[in-house]
Amino acid sequence: MASSRDDFIIAIRSAFLKKSTQQKFSLLTLVFVSIFTIILSSFDFKFIRYLKAGISEAVYRSSFIVSIPENFLKNTFFEIKEYSSFFQNYKSNKEELNELKSKSISDQITQYENKELKELINNYTLSSDKLLAKIIVDHDSPYLKSIIINKGSKDNIKIGTNIYDRSYLVGRVVEVNYKTSRVLLLSDLNSNVPVTIAPQNIQAIITGTGKNYGEIKYIKEGISNLILEDSIVYTSGTGAIFKSGIPIGRIDVVDTGNSKKFKVDFYSDFGQLKYVFAELVTKTEVKNEDQQAEIDDTQKINTIDTKLQILEDEKKIIEQTNLKLKEENESLKITINNLNKQNVDFRNELYDQKQIIAQYNIDLDEIEFLRLNLKFGHQCRKSFLNNDGFEVGTLEYKSCVMNKGQIND
Repeated sequence: MASSRDDFIIAIRSAFLKKSTQQKFSLLTLVFVSIFTIILSSFDFKFIRYLKAGISEAVYRSSFIVSIPENFLKNTFFEIKEYSSFFQNYKSNKEELNELKSKSISDQITQYENKELKELINNYTLSSDKLLAKIIVDHDSPYLKSIIINKGSKDNIKIGTNIYDRSYLVGRVVEVNYKTSRVLLLSDLNSNVPVTIAPQNIQAIITGTGKNYGEIKYIKEGISNLILEDSIVYTSGTGAIFKSGIPIGRIDVVDTGNSKKFKVDFYSDFGQLKYVFAELVTKTEVKNEDQQAEIDDTQKINTIDTKLQILEDEKKIIEQTNLKLKEENESLKITINNLNKQNVDFRNELYDQKQIIAQYNIDLDEIEFLRLNLKFGHQCRKSFLNNDGFEVGTLEYKSCVMNKGQIND
């Protein structure tokens, strides 16, 4: 109730402060009017209740309408910011695809060089192709670090197939189904990989910790002091489980005081994997020059087909991303048009409310004039006994009435 009384007094005071200097209430008059209003409120007259309710409703509606443009601009800003963030993610994904393409070409060159070296020292050659696979399930728990990919025996995936993130090793296949395979990541507790630490050329084994890093174990005594911070870890090829020379990560030396631990920070973030490459390795015997030429031609054709398949998959991913961006862009355009229309409607409604408020202020002035005219009109009206008065209807007469019968010389 006190809040409504204060709103009423503020509204009356604001109405009169907009008038000229001659029409302003004095401080004493405002005090009397406030006391008079408080007394009327205590008697709970019906007119006073309606008047307080009307003023409170007008103030509430006005503040609500005035805040609408601000809320609209705020929401529009957040939507535009969200769209900009989504577009930046799209550009980042596109750059990653281009980098992936260049890495794949570089890896193919390395494979050709390895094949030539094998021909010099062995009676067989190894050829490998990388098959793009999508991760459909990610088993992430303190004891199990594995993923499920959408390639299986139908795609020539076998147990022991190496899995890559770009050119970095992330794990190997441990279970094969017809259309899916399970990949044991390097961070799993059951993972053990023979590695070489460069540039010291130290042989060791990296084991999984169940977390996002590995740990170097089984180092020959006295050699561990030679391992330096940021040394590169790559596969050694011992045991013929993994190919040699595949990069894994960098050494992080942790000094616990009594001893040192050697953590391996993997190059790949296993928690952010979406697509991986499965390496399909085939073993071919060395034959005469004519037969070897035919085999080389066939391998080149298979390599080209694999590259085309990878590029087609990349193209599909980019097309799907562009389609999604286009749909969201159209949706945002429709939303912005609707919001602009609502903004115009709100402006029109605000203008109408301002007109109503202005008319309401005029009506208050008229009511106040009529009330004072009944009380002080005889003092301001020109008559036989009052030569100092004014003609009824003139500005001087109205000013005299609003001044409560005081005639200004």
